[in-house]
Amino acid sequence: MSSDQQDQPTELQEKFTLRMRGLGSRTVLYQQNVAASLGLYNNDFLSIDILREKGPITAGELSKLTGLATGSVTALIDRLEKNGFVRRQNDPNDRRKVIIVPLYENKEEVSRTYLPLHAAMIKLASSYTDDELELITQFLDKASMVLEDQIHHLSSTIGTKSSS
Repeated sequence: MSSDQQDQPTELQEKFTLRMRGLGSRTVLYQQNVAASLGLYNNDFLSIDILREKGPITAGELSKLTGLATGSVTALIDRLEKNGFVRRQNDPNDRRKVIIVPLYENKEEVSRTYLPLHAAMIKLASSYTDDELELITQFLDKASMVLEDQIHHLSSTIGTKSSS
């Protein structure tokens, strides 16, 4: 097989990437609907989800992960804290820093909102063998890293465009 042929995606690879984009779009739409059902702005809810995934982090780290300015993140944290979705905690290693701790998993309206999706995903997962689930999970981990790399690349490109 020549190098040109290897560089050309197969029909199955193209179909796969289209399905991945579709899954991404549906995920965004689902998250927007969850946010609306909880009375939150989408950026607020996205930040909560980032906190759930990453665990307690500083406001500066949240700013970097979301691409929001630090002032916007401070206002966002104020809103989330007021509504009981996060709490601020002093950083034991650096008194100048505050750690943002997610609390929303304990909120009944959040677990009630996610329960149908969770049950449907468990049902879907049960239709695969453990080996298949391991492979799918590895793929999802790697796909997440690819997306994070692309987000970083795009955000750095946006930064250079806006400063020129």
